[in-house]
Amino acid sequence: MEHRKVRGNGIDIHVAIQGPSNGPIVLLLHGFPELWYSWRHQIPGLAAHGYRAVAPDLRGYGDSDAPPEISSYTCFHIVSDLVAIISALTSSEEEKVFVVGHDWGALIAWYLCLFRPDKVKALVNLGVPFSFGPTDPSAKPLDDLRAFYGNDFYMCRFQEHGEIEAEIGEVGIERVVKRILTYRDPGPLIMPKDQSFWGCKDESIPLPSWLSEEDVAYYVTKFEEKGFSGGVNFYRNFNRNNELLGPWVGKRIEVPTKFVIGELDMVNYMPGVKEYIHGPKFKEDVPLLEEPVVVMEGVAHFLNQEMPQEILQFILDFISKF
Repeated sequence: MEHRKVRGNGIDIHVAIQGPSNGPIVLLLHGFPELWYSWRHQIPGLAAHGYRAVAPDLRGYGDSDAPPEISSYTCFHIVSDLVAIISALTSSEEEKVFVVGHDWGALIAWYLCLFRPDKVKALVNLGVPFSFGPTDPSAKPLDDLRAFYGNDFYMCRFQEHGEIEAEIGEVGIERVVKRILTYRDPGPLIMPKDQSFWGCKDESIPLPSWLSEEDVAYYVTKFEEKGFSGGVNFYRNFNRNNELLGPWVGKRIEVPTKFVIGELDMVNYMPGVKEYIHGPKFKEDVPLLEEPVVVMEGVAHFLNQEMPQEILQFILDFISKF
């Protein structure tokens, strides 16, 4: 596996690459609190099938640069990084890539397809449907989430600039990584200010079979170096993104798409998500969506790590059609 830096939208982006230099590119986009490493199982599998797997640390994460300003983490900044990566690794402006996204990576993948469908051959998105796409630009999605779930809902807590970083520092990065990656409650992720979500410091957090202490150690090392502010700043642009996306309200995703979600994924239980996924609106918004949508029974949010071979096979089966 090769690791290199690519110039993004004014910053350096770290990418992990494996596979033949002339193979079709598969761009793998991680979520929170993850890294390129979240695709550690799919990268060699894609390479073994002749694809060139490219997994960046998104801006603010891992070995990529982390601008200090919250305003540097809008959807435009992140998509610009991806377009720069694609341009740097493709041989011509006309060459398209396959894209696979999970969590925030899935949302950014939707935006990439919305803004630059000319760059994407096909999309496999995990966990976050297009129901989180552009709506009325005057709407404040975080206000709706706060009204529905309360102030302790994690996306609302993440707006507390400085406070949530201090809380993470007090709890300890290892506990934070373990607690979030092992979260399997399909209900909302609530983080009370009394820190009860994190549990007692002397209480161990058992790891599932798909997550080893070595895996955790890699995440911890990188978040100790970079901190969580960059990743959390994605959430701090939620309302701003909705405003910026005004020109794209009503625009459809014109890219062949496959969508997979875990049955126990907390996103699956957010207001209106199941109705959107299984109703006609998803297909209206994404006319080239492959039906039916895949719901993985008994699987939670971090499905590409929990069920790595199954997700790899979903990716291969779909992108091999193009």
